Amino acid sequence: MPVSDSATGPGLILASASPRRRDLLAQIGLVPRRIVAADLDEQPLAGELPRPYAERLAREKAAHVAAMLDEPALVLGADTVVALGRRILPKAEDRETARRCLSLLSGRRHTVLTAIAVRPTAAWPEGRAAERTVVSTVTFARLTERQIEALLDAGDWEGKAGGYALQGHAAAHIRFLSGSPSAVIGLPVFEVAQLLRGQKGAWLP
Repeated sequence: MPVSDSATGPGLILASASPRRRDLLAQIGLVPRRIVAADLDEQPLAGELPRPYAERLAREKAAHVAAMLDEPALVLGADTVVALGRRILPKAEDRETARRCLSLLSGRRHTVLTAIAVRPTAAWPEGRAAERTVVSTVTFARLTERQIEALLDAGDWEGKAGGYALQGHAAAHIRFLSGSPSAVIGLPVFEVAQLLRGQKGAWLP
C-alpha cells in the first residue's frame, strides 16, 4: 500500500477539485488522503507568457495548501494552460467562450502546458519541493459550424482550458497529438510518479 494511504506516514494531498486529476492519480494506484482545492486568483499577470503562468499557478497552489495544513503531507498542485503561440486561452465557463476557443483552434496546431509542483508541509521536513512542466502539441481538424455546435451541445467543454476535453467528444476532431495525453487531460502521470519516487518513503514502486 502506498505511504500516501497510510494513517501514520505523510499523506498525499491534491490541491485540485478536478475529478479528472483524481482519476489519473487512481490510474497509477494513488488515492489522495484529502482533496483541498486552492482558492487563488488565476488571472495571468500583465505580459505573462503561457509557461511561466502555468508554473506559477502550480507552484502557488501547492504552496498555498501546504501552508494551510499542520499534518505531515506532500501537496500536489497542477495547472494546465492551452496556448496559441504567446496567447493564453481561457477556461471556458460559458458557451460563448467555448465557441470562441474552438473557432480559434479549428484547423490549427496549439500547445498544451501542464505544470506540476509538490510541496511538503512544515510537519514533514523530510519531504522536498520539486516541479516539472510537460509541453504537448495538439492539432485540431478544421471544424465546421455544425461540428462546433455539436461539441458545445455535448457540454464537456465546461471549465476546460481552451474549451475542450481530450477525453471527451473533441477527441473525434484531434488529428495529431505529440507529448503526454494525460498531461493534456490535466495531470502528467509519468512525471507525477517520478516526483513521488524522488521523495522519502515508498510512494510508488
